[in-house]
Amino acid sequence: MTPIPRLRAYEGPALLSYGFRPFFLLAGLYAGATILAWLPMFYGELATATAFAPLDWHIHEMLFGYVAAVVTGFLLTAIPNWTGQLPIQGVPLLVLVSVWLLGRVAVTVSAWIGWAPAAIIDSAFLVLVAAAAAREIAAGRNWRNLKIVAIITVLAVANIGFHLEAHFAGVADYATRAGLGAIVLLITLVGGRVVPSFTHNWLARAGSGRLPAPFGRLDVATMIVSAAALALWIAMPLAPATAAALLLAGMIQTVRLVRWAGDRTYREPLVLILHVAYAFVPIGFLLSAAGAFGLVAGSAGIHAWAVGAIGTMTLAIMTRASLGHTGRPLTASVLTQAIYLAVVIAALARIAASLLPSWSEPLLHVSAFAWAAAFLGFGFSYMPILCGARRT
Repeated sequence: MTPIPRLRAYEGPALLSYGFRPFFLLAGLYAGATILAWLPMFYGELATATAFAPLDWHIHEMLFGYVAAVVTGFLLTAIPNWTGQLPIQGVPLLVLVSVWLLGRVAVTVSAWIGWAPAAIIDSAFLVLVAAAAAREIAAGRNWRNLKIVAIITVLAVANIGFHLEAHFAGVADYATRAGLGAIVLLITLVGGRVVPSFTHNWLARAGSGRLPAPFGRLDVATMIVSAAALALWIAMPLAPATAAALLLAGMIQTVRLVRWAGDRTYREPLVLILHVAYAFVPIGFLLSAAGAFGLVAGSAGIHAWAVGAIGTMTLAIMTRASLGHTGRPLTASVLTQAIYLAVVIAALARIAASLLPSWSEPLLHVSAFAWAAAFLGFGFSYMPILCGARRT
């Protein structure tokens, strides 16, 4: 990771000394806990006071609860490195964390307080994050990173749309695709920076050999094609033009990934997992294309992105950032490697459940418990690191 910037004089809890600390911790614990609640909800064994249908609650809390927390933790850590601005910490950070927590409570009890108040409380978080990120980037005149703020803004709008669509239409299909598409595009953008960068740094230290291809026209083309394909998928997921665009995006994303020399990173789990995570991006495009062509269930591509790309990439970033920004060695312990293995198993089992309907029930259980093991494992094993002082 890049060197941690200087901090303001701060004597409060270590947990509130930097944005990644509370948001990564809460995200990990929340992702693991909610998936354990989702299984009995899915089978009708558990009822909650949410105004959302059970499936919409699950989707919303993964996309706009868990993922929003991880993205916020990443941005609050990365933006000071990009701009040279002082990071948010202490009381302002606590306010952001509290707004996120209030959103989770509001969504859970939205049948009691009303869908509109719950929507206002929940939607406030991403709006605040987008505004804070834009302010910091503008203050540091780091204009090239405004495109990340644009993606976060799309995510914030998708969240508002989710509440409206779920209430007035009964199901939030368009908003779900918009939120998922925004996050996939964010992984394409940020992953295009961190995966080849960390790979290059490690391979350069390891000795001579093939290095990741530098950023170039193929990367620009990948972003454009992927954004266009996702836009079509959001608007008309089963159209022939969408299927063709998704197929093209999957192919160019595959070529992009191969150029990053991931095959040479098998000896370093912290780097290898980044390539494994990104591999689910082209897999998601290709499976979504197959779904649009009517060859497989459309949910296969969705879960390749949601469980595979998002789940694995967020864990890869959270573990690496938590170690690097607290002064720990950038080494994946046996437990961290087990966390990586569990989330990959969760992704593969969930994709297989979509592709093999006769095996869907046992595969759903494997996926859910593997996901819970990965994220609760991260939460509890990294809690001392995230709550403790930085090593010097």
